[in-house]
Amino acid sequence: MSTIIRKGQESRQRPESHVCRLLITIDGPAGVGKSTVAKKLAARLGYTYLDTGALYRGVAWKVRSSNIDPGNSDQVAELLSTTKLELAAHEHALSVLVDAQDVTHELRSLDVSQLASTVAALPQVRHWLLPIQRNFATEGGIVVEGRDMGTKVFPEADVKFFLDADPEIRFSRRYRELQTDDQRKNLDDVRREMTLRDDRDRSRDVSPLIPATDAMMIDTSNLSIDQVLDHLTEVVSARQ
Repeated sequence: MSTIIRKGQESRQRPESHVCRLLITIDGPAGVGKSTVAKKLAARLGYTYLDTGALYRGVAWKVRSSNIDPGNSDQVAELLSTTKLELAAHEHALSVLVDAQDVTHELRSLDVSQLASTVAALPQVRHWLLPIQRNFATEGGIVVEGRDMGTKVFPEADVKFFLDADPEIRFSRRYRELQTDDQRKNLDDVRREMTLRDDRDRSRDVSPLIPATDAMMIDTSNLSIDQVLDHLTEVVSARQ
């Protein structure tokens, strides 16, 4: 059982009816700024924002809390058959509820992120989440970020971006992000765990982390969030 609920969208400024409401995908590894940029782009356009990584983290949280083997596809599939996942899209944030429990603030830890990468490699998990993501985007006017949005989930998306950055810059960004939480890690730990996740995501047989052939590639290593945002906005505006 799974649903995605749109909330808090009514107060957003909607574009004029003659403006085409696009489906925009933003893919890339951790630490490239895609979540921040996706949120800001959606807000600027008056679009809905969907963080698909939160869905996989929600599954990972349920797997971990249930003490089952994340590599056992049969056990995970059985678990999903009794799982209710809700993603509530608010004006400035997303809330993830697993079996009616809000687990949003537990999903950004490196432990859950690593586990999310493991369960994301299971075909059963990707199959379970695929219709949820696609149903959420049927009306257009949405910015979706993840790892296989432009290649697998929305191959017919109107505009596709793939963000990347120098690995050391990505490691440093993630390290600084973790210093604001209670889950402090040293830079070596972050580097090791992100490298493992990169290797797993890029080498998996099912929907690997690769750019779509028609995606616009953007290296964010030496760009500010505002510079990336302005560039994406310019590209999208040309398509509307």
